[in-house]
Amino acid sequence: MKTILQNYSGIILLLGGIIIGSFIGIFSPDFVIYLKPLGDIFLNLLFVSVVPLVYFAVANSIASVEKEGKFGKIIFSMIFTFLLFIIIAALFTILVVYLFPTEALPSTSQDIIESNVDESWGDRIVSFFTVGEFTQLFSRKNMLALLIFAFLTGTATRKAGAAGENFRNFLSSGYEVMKELLLLVMKVAPIGLGAYFAYQVATVGPQLFGFYAKPLGIYYASGIVYFFLFFTIYAFVANGKAGAKSFWTNNIYPSLTAISTCSSFATMPANLQAAAKIGVPDAIANIVIPIGSTLHKNGSSMSSIIKIYVAFLIIGKDFFDPMNLLLALGITIFVSIVAGGIPNGGYIGEMLMISVYQLPQEAIPAVMIIGTLVDPLATVLNSTGDTVAAMFVTKISGERFEAPKEFAP
Repeated sequence: MKTILQNYSGIILLLGGIIIGSFIGIFSPDFVIYLKPLGDIFLNLLFVSVVPLVYFAVANSIASVEKEGKFGKIIFSMIFTFLLFIIIAALFTILVVYLFPTEALPSTSQDIIESNVDESWGDRIVSFFTVGEFTQLFSRKNMLALLIFAFLTGTATRKAGAAGENFRNFLSSGYEVMKELLLLVMKVAPIGLGAYFAYQVATVGPQLFGFYAKPLGIYYASGIVYFFLFFTIYAFVANGKAGAKSFWTNNIYPSLTAISTCSSFATMPANLQAAAKIGVPDAIANIVIPIGSTLHKNGSSMSSIIKIYVAFLIIGKDFFDPMNLLLALGITIFVSIVAGGIPNGGYIGEMLMISVYQLPQEAIPAVMIIGTLVDPLATVLNSTGDTVAAMFVTKISGERFEAPKEFAP
């Protein structure tokens, strides 16, 4: 019994914080304004700790992996896995909405999405992949630019040879320091996440029973099926029965973190810890999970299909027209890549969807509201999908699972 409490103490405390926060959000919604600052403080500490961790983890891993001649194989396996999982999630959702059709939903708002119409697509692409100042790299809003810079730094460190040895040691030391900093921050997770969850329940919860119940029901039902069925299949393919068992044993804490924060980025430390306990090699976990938090989105893939489907119902067009389906798949792949690991990051993808399909104004509020309300489950699928993706990459890249570790990704 003592061993069980030791192994699951973090999960029990986090679950307790979420439950208490839920009750406060339901029965004392006016009180949550006093709790929200606690949640914001925790999330801010988490975000500023995770950003440098991402840089050090990716740069350090690439420098080491490239030296062992495995870099290309891991990257190719990762890209294949991300695309495979995203496309499977999209096709599964298309099948669900075909088998369980829903009626059009009325728009409940005349809000107009504010966007910079003067900004060209070329400028958006440039800002998506790069930043103009070095200091702008270390922002969670520029995660892809930071990942690219970390890639280049790791590669340059390796090519520098002996002259880069001191910098390689700096990257390794920096990673260890930032890992320990994150562990310190996560010790107050039950309080911080409980406070944040209370705010989520009090503000978003009532909308779940409004006009959007039916498409939300489809999303949550299909998402839960995908979560348990497909993730189990992926883990089983990666490492047999032991892999499936190990994944679900160690996926509880990341899932609770994702539900509480609605942020793949904030869930990354829990995913790295889970991957270490599952036995995913360090070189793979430290590349796949940080990059996956930005480029691999199972939940966003499914929500993209749902949002496009509902928008087509509102404007009275046929979603299942072959050309519309092909466009939906293309948009979904792009959305799943650009939706950053921050709350409500899918708005970028919604802008793209509205632009490509030239949707009228009345479809915009429904798309935005659905995107917000599916965010908790979408984040669970997005973030915990990175862990099972790391397992899958381990399998197809020919690497072997290691003995479980505590937290040394």
